[in-house]
Amino acid sequence: GQIVHGHVKNVTDYGAFVDLGGIDGLLHLTDLSWGRVKHPSDVVKPEQELDVMILKFDKEKQRISLGLKQLAPDPWAGAAEKYPAGGKVQGKVVGIVDYGVFVELEQGIEGLVHVSEMSWNKKIQHPSKLVKVGDAVDVVVLDIKPSDRRVSLGMKQAQPDPWLLTAEKYPVGTIVTGKVRNIAEFGAFVEIEEGFDGLVHVGDVSWTGRVKNPHEVFKKGEPVTAKVLKIDAENRRVSLGIKQVNDIWGEWFKQHKVGQIVKGKVSRIATFGAFVELGENIEALCHNTEIEDRRRRDEGMGGYRPTTGPLKSAGPLEPGKEYDFKIIKISPETRRIGLSYRAAVKQLERKEIEQYRSASKSSSTATIGDALKSKLSAR
Repeated sequence: GQIVHGHVKNVTDYGAFVDLGGIDGLLHLTDLSWGRVKHPSDVVKPEQELDVMILKFDKEKQRISLGLKQLAPDPWAGAAEKYPAGGKVQGKVVGIVDYGVFVELEQGIEGLVHVSEMSWNKKIQHPSKLVKVGDAVDVVVLDIKPSDRRVSLGMKQAQPDPWLLTAEKYPVGTIVTGKVRNIAEFGAFVEIEEGFDGLVHVGDVSWTGRVKNPHEVFKKGEPVTAKVLKIDAENRRVSLGIKQVNDIWGEWFKQHKVGQIVKGKVSRIATFGAFVELGENIEALCHNTEIEDRRRRDEGMGGYRPTTGPLKSAGPLEPGKEYDFKIIKISPETRRIGLSYRAAVKQLERKEIEQYRSASKSSSTATIGDALKSKLSAR
């Protein structure tokens, strides 16, 4: 630990011999500087006077080990605070190997940029194709371990991620057109841009039919139009849907709510109720319990319904005819709409009664019976 003065006697490939005044000491290559030293002559010259620290003294062999770098503070002592993980710094490329490049952050502190952390490009190139020794590069500290004198760096993290930049151009809800790049059992991968793919899952191909074999629906290289459903930036995944491009159900649900009166045409009669067409490919169900009151329904059935062939009517409802219905249930997830004919009739009757009352304010003797008579006579 003692500091002594001497002069360089001669320089070798592995260090320099220093004359301390009658006895020589070896200043090894690794003790010349905290930084990278290619050859001792880069740091010291013959006959140069300098101060050195005695690191080890072997009395038996009369050998003295000297250190020059020990006179300066160890840069790794405060490295964790100076270069925290996630921090962006500039360094200089000091070495290139097959698996990456070494970047000097300051004299004595070098970090490795692994080849996989050099570029966002999926096609990994040799490090020498991207940088050369002496280049100044921006890096991000990925991990630092001062105790091991190691720091892991990333070059690509210091640059904008092109995948994220591309994803910003296609937010959820965007309609995109791309080519089928690959087909799997669970769907098809569609290339929207080079290096930016999305997956159309089999469940997002059609509202009506279930796709069992994607190969029957998709062909490699064919153009596909789809809607962006989800973007998972962390896992670099984009979910696409073809059936959502023309989502007539979704539009219908946006424009309607429970309690509304809508017009619909009875498309077919089933044993449990009537199917009602509310729009193109939009079908709803009016259950038997919502067609008539129970008393009227029991009387009308007469205890008999045919078990084969199409049913001609469900109470007052007949196929092909249009009626007013009240929406009593909406389920966007299952694409189901529940209707009530009797609730619509009652609501319309109440409305007519209110209109009659309002028009007959001058007559204090107007009754509900009068309103019903007026309604019947109008029919």
